[in-house]
Amino acid sequence: ARPRPATAQEALRELAAGNLRWRTYRERHPDETPAVRQALVSSQHPFALVLGCIDSRVPPELVFDQGLGDLMTVRSAGEVLDEAVLGSVAYGALELGIPLILVLGHQSCGAVKAAVQADQTGEGLPAHIQYLADQIKPAIDHGMEGDARIAATIDANVELVRSRLAAEPDLAAKVDAGELLIVGARYDLTTQRVNRVG
Repeated sequence: ARPRPATAQEALRELAAGNLRWRTYRERHPDETPAVRQALVSSQHPFALVLGCIDSRVPPELVFDQGLGDLMTVRSAGEVLDEAVLGSVAYGALELGIPLILVLGHQSCGAVKAAVQADQTGEGLPAHIQYLADQIKPAIDHGMEGDARIAATIDANVELVRSRLAAEPDLAAKVDAGELLIVGARYDLTTQRVNRVG
């Protein structure tokens, strides 16, 4: 069995190494063997939690070249937080002791684009999609125009979600104790590279 990251910094290094393998077409597809599958029947010890978008082009296990039991993934359009998402993230950090939460936005996010367009036109979106736009709206960068506004809002939304997570009392206590790191990042569809945000 390969050594597992035990700290947030080790987890970040492993995610960066996995992303490098992904974007250079050198994936290892780790932790998929029969032995790993059998070991995971009784317990799990993921080393990172990725809160990402539902976009089909950005599956965290592939983007970071990780396997079964390595990542806990929570996905919602635009990384929007609600009680179910917050509860899922909290479960990973508080119950499983995961040391790293990575909020992962991505280039050309449809949820962010819809929120920006709705903000510009004032037109409403279908009921549940409007909820997403309302949550993203505080992140809209009004200092930019066109595609630049969408790109800037993607990063601002990642930081907004990251800061909201960091403000949750139970998560903040773990951050203050040095047991948890919450970071933001963006996946570039063009290059397949993950870059830190903030």
